[in-house]
Amino acid sequence: MLRIVPGKDRSRDGSIAVEFALVFPILLFMLIGMIVYGGWFWLAHSVQSLAYESARASLGGLDATERRQLALDFVASRGQQMGVPVDPAAVQVTSDNQTVAVRIGYNVSNHPIMTLRNLTVPPPQTIEREAVVRLGGY
Repeated sequence: MLRIVPGKDRSRDGSIAVEFALVFPILLFMLIGMIVYGGWFWLAHSVQSLAYESARASLGGLDATERRQLALDFVASRGQQMGVPVDPAAVQVTSDNQTVAVRIGYNVSNHPIMTLRNLTVPPPQTIEREAVVRLGGY
């Protein structure tokens, strides 16, 4: 028998379940967003690191052709190890007498981290990063 006592609140047994049902979708959306964007930022950092390291690796080349080949070889060998298998066609290497620039474009749509991207506001499909190093004359 339910007895109402003046000045006391009624039973709130179901209120926690209702509050959870209202808040849970928002929390789930935020959690998925953190996973997707955290993975995207990790991939963007990896692409930037790969661009910079391949530009540095190309400094040993004697001419523009050799520098380009050294950068492409580095991207091919280290990209897979870093979890960023970059297509060689997406790598542009430019060189002049003073600098070497490596630009990498990476399509993240097939990466396993991005499988949840459709459950939230999706990040850009392509990550493009560039690194420029000087050939000397500091």
